[in-house]
Amino acid sequence: MKITWFDFSIIVVYLISITLIGLFLKKRASKNLNSYLLGGNKLPWYLLGLSNASGMFDISGTMWLVTILFVYGLKSIWLPWLWPVFNQIFLMVFLSAWLRRSNVTTGAQWIGTRFGSDRAASLSHGVVVIFALISCMGFLAYGFVGLGKFLEIFVPWEVVSPFIPFDVPAEYVPHLYGIVFTLFAVFYTILGGMTSIVLADLLQYIIMTIASVAIAIIAMNALSAQPLVVPEGWMNPFFGWRLDIDWSGIISGVNAKIASDQFDLFTIVVMLMVFKGILSSAAGPAPNYDMQKILATRSPREAGMMSGFVSVILNPVRYLMITGFTVLGLLYYNQLDLIVAGRIDFEQILPSAISEFAPTGLMGLLLAGLIAAFMGTFSGTLNAAQAYIVNDLYLKYIKPNASNRKVTIMSYGSGLAIVVFSIILGFFAQDVNSLLQWIVSALFGSYVASNVLKWYWWRFNGYGYFWGMVLGLIPALVFPLLFRQTLELFYFPLLLAISLVGCILGTYFTRPTDEETLKSFYRTVRPWGFWKPIYEKVKAEDPSFERNRNFGRDAFNVFIGTVWQTGLVALPIYVVLMKTSGIVITVAIIVVTSIILKKNWLDKLQD
Repeated sequence: MKITWFDFSIIVVYLISITLIGLFLKKRASKNLNSYLLGGNKLPWYLLGLSNASGMFDISGTMWLVTILFVYGLKSIWLPWLWPVFNQIFLMVFLSAWLRRSNVTTGAQWIGTRFGSDRAASLSHGVVVIFALISCMGFLAYGFVGLGKFLEIFVPWEVVSPFIPFDVPAEYVPHLYGIVFTLFAVFYTILGGMTSIVLADLLQYIIMTIASVAIAIIAMNALSAQPLVVPEGWMNPFFGWRLDIDWSGIISGVNAKIASDQFDLFTIVVMLMVFKGILSSAAGPAPNYDMQKILATRSPREAGMMSGFVSVILNPVRYLMITGFTVLGLLYYNQLDLIVAGRIDFEQILPSAISEFAPTGLMGLLLAGLIAAFMGTFSGTLNAAQAYIVNDLYLKYIKPNASNRKVTIMSYGSGLAIVVFSIILGFFAQDVNSLLQWIVSALFGSYVASNVLKWYWWRFNGYGYFWGMVLGLIPALVFPLLFRQTLELFYFPLLLAISLVGCILGTYFTRPTDEETLKSFYRTVRPWGFWKPIYEKVKAEDPSFERNRNFGRDAFNVFIGTVWQTGLVALPIYVVLMKTSGIVITVAIIVVTSIILKKNWLDKLQD
């Protein structure tokens, strides 16, 4: 254990700081539900964007990104499309503004604006709450497991075990560590609400920026002294039908990792990611912290600006750190301790590299920053889960007229309950990658069909939404048990087809949504898509009303924005690798796409 008392003191100062933030903002957050869950819609877009980016700078995701860059090289820039990361571009271009125009507190509450208040809307509302809570618990477990695995490197169990009055099997040591730091995240989130989360995320981002730049410089100095030994094709972001990266004779075990990831047929994987990614992005944000940050903005225009700012402020800083640790891991692979429970665990590259190469002081900053990254993701997700329990269950069905005091108590209690359930789920997770694949491919796959159709097709109703979600959610929970050896991405098309059948049958076997509800939604949100019958009725009532004719412009901006975002990912990688030609080409791409987006997106943003 190389951590010193100075490093430890930095971590303690950080933990005390976020605790004080929660205590300081407790009174302000308890004014009313809007103040608690959305910061009273008074937070500026750039702070919310920074907070959203900081929350995405999570420890589990960073461990995974270091792993895939280590294994796949520049080709790894495409793999985050599994999420898909370019959903931020869809949000930036048009979906954030559409969502913010609804003026609701949660995604489930949004259902009322689209489907009304009849039985179909109630069923749809209920299934969204269930999905939201499952996805929130999945994300909490994902972060919880990643944090525990990270800390295990710095605090070996043999050092701690003499002070623990019970035995813990080796595979559950990360879970025990995760519980300890989870308690701090729970404290400031439950007390201070959204404003507390945003200020804590600001502190985290400052720490992570300093640490990322420092690690990038250390890696570049090391790389200037010795060459990087990697397989042919590792430095090339482009690919053929197969991956064609062979680690034989360089680092044993990496080829086995590629085989277990099932990414060898790389073109098929990317095609599936693009297909799933476009549909997932067009569906809008899942009901988690990303949606809550959009709903917390002051206006639809600021919602779009906030979503665009996320890519600018997240990717360059994050990938300086990711590439720095990847380079150090490759140069000094033999010095890393990657054996966990008797097998090589490539997810240990990040914490092992910190333990081996970070000097005193920087190690403390890195540990504080990455622990903060976990807490940022954890707290934002927990805030979203509380919103669904309090706003969409307690106030809607149990105590509609509850006092602020009762609402506050319920917020505290629901937060604690969600944390307990997510920890239990974390104990059943094999590793970070397994949870990631299930969340982004299976669970979010069940969300796609219903949530694409709700925006773009007027005839789609509450029953269609309900049955589409149910027939997607059930196989999303069952398929991982039936197809244990199959990558979740590969059965996404089947899951989508089953869900789509539920959507179509549920819609056409029941009557359309109330006409007044549809007209109100169409006037307020102003989506493009298949809304002609509703447009004609709205136009008849208000001849000055104009339909949204921006589909072509929005589609073009999404394409340009995705290229722009990918450039922001590639640039810091080329900088740390000191590849001049890559830097020049990527900067040119970013400049050109930025100019296009300025003229064709930012200048035309409206409320």
